[in-house]
Amino acid sequence: MAEGAGAATSASAAQAAAGTAEGPPPGPVDLVTLADQVAGWARDGEQVEAYVARGTHTSVRVFGGEVESLSSAQSEGVGVRVVVGHRQGFAYAASLAPEAVAEVLAEARDNARFGEADEHLGLATPDGVAPADLDLWRPELAAFPTGRKVELALAVEAATRAADPRIKGVESADYGDSAFEAAISSSTGVRASSRRTGCSLWASALADDGRGTQTGSGYSVARSPHDLDVGKAAGDAAERATRLLGATKPPSQRLTVFLEPPVTASLLGIVSSVLSGMAALKGRSFLAGRVGEVVAVGDLTLVDDPTDPDAYGATSFDAEGLATRRNVLIDGGVLRQFLQNTYTGRRSGLASTASAVRAGYRSTPGVGARALTLVPGPLDQSELLAAIGDGLLVQSVTGMHSGVNATTGDFSVGVQGLMVRGGQLAEPVREATIASTLQAMLGDVVAVGGDREWLPGGAAGLTLAIGGVTLSGS
Repeated sequence: MAEGAGAATSASAAQAAAGTAEGPPPGPVDLVTLADQVAGWARDGEQVEAYVARGTHTSVRVFGGEVESLSSAQSEGVGVRVVVGHRQGFAYAASLAPEAVAEVLAEARDNARFGEADEHLGLATPDGVAPADLDLWRPELAAFPTGRKVELALAVEAATRAADPRIKGVESADYGDSAFEAAISSSTGVRASSRRTGCSLWASALADDGRGTQTGSGYSVARSPHDLDVGKAAGDAAERATRLLGATKPPSQRLTVFLEPPVTASLLGIVSSVLSGMAALKGRSFLAGRVGEVVAVGDLTLVDDPTDPDAYGATSFDAEGLATRRNVLIDGGVLRQFLQNTYTGRRSGLASTASAVRAGYRSTPGVGARALTLVPGPLDQSELLAAIGDGLLVQSVTGMHSGVNATTGDFSVGVQGLMVRGGQLAEPVREATIASTLQAMLGDVVAVGGDREWLPGGAAGLTLAIGGVTLSGS
């Protein structure tokens, strides 16, 4: 939901707020019309692309029954790419005012003169894939009063405190939401638009039993604030904090680890960088050059599917305006493909997988996953623990990004969680490290849980059991 978010005050917004003496203030700019207009200004021998976006974002944090911080921002702007003579120029403005848009196009043209020539540079062209019809916009979010947002944050804080007598405090309780719209049009025939909303509640509980303290977090995510679940966020935070009370450092051993859904989602985020076409081109992926080879256990299938409406990264079009599609990356343990945008696809001699992503109108397209997920198995978490019997349920990790090397696959992170004995949760543990390599972990997956849940960040979480992992403790 971060795409396009950010604080900005545009000329057009100011004009709209001020109005004019001749009549009412102008309405919001039609994004598609504006993008078409800019693309239509392309000269002979020149490719022009306009990416136009606007969004809103609200963040509320409460502490001790009081509002600690509240921010609300609106942003809008345009990013223009010009490709001429295999040279690319880019410029952007945080405004949709006509004069600003014209200046951005002129600046992009000027920048193209100084760009490095690259025969693979060029805008996307329509590839005939039909866009998915996705309903990702909830208009009630825009009408939801700020006061109600504050009430939700206060409610999740109060519910977390009341969930268990051992909860002695709530470190933070947050409400956040965003609404985002974008349109893209190019002189090469691309024309697309999309919009989506999202919101969340989050709490971090502090548990104390007189012998020590532990923390745990819980959340609820939805497209509409009316669908947020205060009880789930508060209950999960309290349970995750209290069940770690009395945690000790475990003995070192090799065992099966059960990654909880948020941990698996973080791990998939790392894996998605390994499966980027740009990472493969730059030699920064240990999977580079291995398409068609067995890289995982035979029952593991990994897909990126932005057409799944349940995914918070769902969208009908990628950041270059191509219709998104279900991309199977690992199929039955065999590496099938990398994620490609137009540029990486051309350099690789392949077609784009419609996996272009942007940080907003301020950036050119990169490549990445939007809705990465393992195909779920048949068992929920408790059934999976019972079936396998012994191991460690990993509740949280530290150092996921600094402790994982996408180029070599080396994996070493700090963990806390609960031992599993005879299929049941047992004593809590902390101050431990699990280590392996991503290559070995893909090959040592024991089972994929059926408890998939979509989370913000481009990946789904589910319980994942991996055998033969080294646990370093006492």
